Amino acid sequence: MNKIFIKTFIPFLIFILTSCTYKPIFSEKNYNFEIKEIVLIGEKDVGKIIDNKLGLIKSTGDPNKKKYILIIDSEKKRNIISKDSKGDPLKFEMLIKVEYKLMHENKLLILKEIEKNNIYNNDSDQFKLEQSEKIILQNISGNISDIIISSIINLNDN
Repeated sequence: MNKIFIKTFIPFLIFILTSCTYKPIFSEKNYNFEIKEIVLIGEKDVGKIIDNKLGLIKSTGDPNKKKYILIIDSEKKRNIISKDSKGDPLKFEMLIKVEYKLMHENKLLILKEIEKNNIYNNDSDQFKLEQSEKIILQNISGNISDIIISSIINLNDN
């Protein structure tokens, strides 16, 4: 029984491990467009994360690609959702709102607003709370940048 199990399990395990590869969705740089300029307005941390993520499709100088200008206006709010009996916060909400405009040759192609939020618990350790907020900010901002990239790709597919 053990020999049969080993003979079938090991090849199956090798097949599974070698056939699956991880590849980020937006890592390929062979788009038919470029972002010539990114203008960031508003919340600096959100803008910086989105700008870094959009760096995958920034201008390379290829004359055959469409060149876009992207204007991003971001806003971050931290709200108290619930309090305990003493009035101390128990839960927070981080709300990130991004309005973006995509321009090509002074024509507005896309004007959209994205709003994402995350509710999280308060932590008595201020350092842990700040670290958790940084991670939440990175995740939400990264998600928003993926949405922006997808909308530009969909615009070019049509």
